[in-house]
Amino acid sequence: MGIDLPVIWFIIIVFSTLMYIVMDGFDLGIGMLYPFIKEREDRDLMMNTVAPVWDGNETWLVLGGAALFGAFPLAYSVILDALAMPLTIMLVALIFRGVAFEFRFKADDTHKVFWDNAFIVGSLLTTFMQGIVVGSIVQGLPIIDRTFAGSYFDWLSPFALFCGFGLVIAYSLLGCGWLIMKTQGHLQQSLYKVILPLTFVMLAVIAIVSLWTPLAQPAIAERWFSLPNIFFFLPVPLLVLYSAWLIIRAVKKKGHYLPFFASLAIIFLGFTGLGISIWPNIIPPAISFIDASAPPESQGFMLVGALFIIPIILVYTFWSYYVFRGKTNYEEGYH
Repeated sequence: MGIDLPVIWFIIIVFSTLMYIVMDGFDLGIGMLYPFIKEREDRDLMMNTVAPVWDGNETWLVLGGAALFGAFPLAYSVILDALAMPLTIMLVALIFRGVAFEFRFKADDTHKVFWDNAFIVGSLLTTFMQGIVVGSIVQGLPIIDRTFAGSYFDWLSPFALFCGFGLVIAYSLLGCGWLIMKTQGHLQQSLYKVILPLTFVMLAVIAIVSLWTPLAQPAIAERWFSLPNIFFFLPVPLLVLYSAWLIIRAVKKKGHYLPFFASLAIIFLGFTGLGISIWPNIIPPAISFIDASAPPESQGFMLVGALFIIPIILVYTFWSYYVFRGKTNYEEGYH
């Protein structure tokens, strides 16, 4: 029995995407929570919670993009052609955000306000553009003869823009849960007040996307609501509601860890729902991951390197989070 290389590479890309959403999601969420926190010392503390790990989190984005280029070149070319503008804006915002991260710690009081605002805008634009990219892919890209046949502004559709807004809420929720886990005192108490409305808005976003997606895509509606699929998919919304209840319960009991992990569960379930919707297509509605695959020789050659580098990334990621575990206090600084 041979190795199914396209399936392996599809799993690697999905895993890389999920790792990026989880790790850089709360990182970006912290930037978008800045407007709710006015004290400079609190903002410094918020940034210090991710200072040791923030740049390593983006490794998964690079890995996922490189894997898509090498393993599914057709998908890479179509996505890059269709979504060149939001992807470019996202990359510029990521660069600007990284510069702001470094410069604000070196800036004097006058310039620190500028770099704070740059950090907010960079985080917001990056997240919003990522959501637009996801929404554009889920709603489908017009393709003729294996080439993108739409407009360069198709990504400005209402569904894609709403997905951008939804990802802003999702990352903010993750960031809020992370900060509750990593801080204490009055900052933590302030964040308890923020996470509850974020949770309710997140539930509303998931409900709207869950209705909008099958209405816009008949194939997805047939998959979701046909028998026996509906019974298999029913646990997903129920688990989302249960995770939201865990957040509400944790806030009432002033729990430190549960808000973050319950937020992770909501994001994971939402990601799972999108994956179920488009499978086995890598570019809906017509190009499957099999159709977009590179030759087996190329995928096999790349797999050797991937099986070497992915464990290394996992080990150093785990080690960095382990070393900097626990609460972050005001005395700890980033230099």
